[in-house]
Amino acid sequence: MNGPAPALRTGPIVATLAFAGTVAAIMQTLVTPLISELPQLLHTTASNASWVITATLLSAAVFVPISGRLGDLLGKRTMLIASCVPLLLGSVLCALSSSVVPMIAGRALQGMGMGLVPIGISLLRDVLPPERLGSAIALVSASMGIGGGLGLPIAAGVADYASWRVLFWATAALTLVIVVMIRTVVPAQTTRPAAGGRFDFVGAAGLSIGLVCLLLPVSKGGDWGWGSTRTLGLFTAAAAVLLLWGRWELRVADPLVDLRVTARPRVLLTNAASVLVGFGMYAQALVMPQLLQLPKATGYGLGQSMLAMGLWMAPGGLMMMFVSPLGGRLSAVRGPKFTLVAGALAIAAGYGLALPLMGSTWGVLLAAVVSNGGVGLAYGAMPALIMSAVPLSATASANSFNTLMRSLGTSVSAAVVGVVLSQMTTTLGGHTLPSESGFRVGLVIGCGVALIAAAVAAVIPAPPAAGPRSTPAAEGDGADTRNPAAA
Repeated sequence: MNGPAPALRTGPIVATLAFAGTVAAIMQTLVTPLISELPQLLHTTASNASWVITATLLSAAVFVPISGRLGDLLGKRTMLIASCVPLLLGSVLCALSSSVVPMIAGRALQGMGMGLVPIGISLLRDVLPPERLGSAIALVSASMGIGGGLGLPIAAGVADYASWRVLFWATAALTLVIVVMIRTVVPAQTTRPAAGGRFDFVGAAGLSIGLVCLLLPVSKGGDWGWGSTRTLGLFTAAAAVLLLWGRWELRVADPLVDLRVTARPRVLLTNAASVLVGFGMYAQALVMPQLLQLPKATGYGLGQSMLAMGLWMAPGGLMMMFVSPLGGRLSAVRGPKFTLVAGALAIAAGYGLALPLMGSTWGVLLAAVVSNGGVGLAYGAMPALIMSAVPLSATASANSFNTLMRSLGTSVSAAVVGVVLSQMTTTLGGHTLPSESGFRVGLVIGCGVALIAAAVAAVIPAPPAAGPRSTPAAEGDGADTRNPAAA
């Protein structure tokens, strides 16, 4: 169909997709309060327990682009519901687990549900009128950050006052609610017909192997040693596999990721900025919680409990929720490129505030609010930029690839900041802790990367001139003329 049905109530659709994205993103920080306790809870070593986090990262990276392409081929509503299945099964498996292997398997299944975010963004393009599209895209896109920001205090509170298994039973229940909401408020006939073509199994396998070879050493290099044979071997394998994958994608008729589209300057630079924004977003999420929790005896730690730390960080997640619709309106007036630049500069400003204010809880709160407000602006602008430059038939796969770029940025951020904090240390009571200088270097790095993101975003070219709405046969030409924020 050529547009949304006149009687369609779009408000519940936007709320459903934003809620689904938030729940999926909560998986990122769900087990953070349990990290120190996982070895005892699962009767394993700390090294093995770390796979509980790594498994979610890897499965999300692998399956987000796959689910995006399937959304284009099979229909977005279908894939939204399908993405809830591993999220539900993983949550139940984790809730029932008493050892590390089933817990890791459950967490990997949960990571597969991250496709809810990019597919939901793409579905909005099919069902919303132009005047509502920009702010709705911004809200659903920012749900990745909102879920990550709110997941920490919620998980900390539950972990302090109830069994850790409640966390997973709650996510299972929320997933069932999402399925009911999608089936109720997103009628199948309102979405654009699925694109034609065949699924690229070879491309999916190649990208999966390449990403695993890349992200494993990024995530575990600190434990294995950055110069170890295992780390360097996996990086080498990743480069070789991804190179071969790229050659295959350029030759196959129906690629998993259309590299010719991703090479368009508007898409390429947006994805590059997405990696940098993802880095900038996650660096403060690594530094500020540790600052809040370190003992005051260090001279720079703020001595907060896990629950108190989560509550101090929670306003940052709420700020994303508040700012993202405003970012959509800003994009409608000034264009998403302006909003992305503004968001990156706000992230840098948050780091700038943190440097002189890191000695107080209120200072950390203010810095987190400013930085996360920038994340809300930036995350909302990225899909609008992507969708203004890709065919209507490829919106889900293009948004999924952009989501992958954000995740790649957070993974690299964790590795870089982790190295800084592990190398710049101090000793207190026989324990080795990150030093104040280490935290300041981490903040400076985050600020610098955010400024680079703003510079990259500033050179994103304008979209093609909008003409009459294209027919399906001509959709490959580029801009989304239904999006008022495409300029």
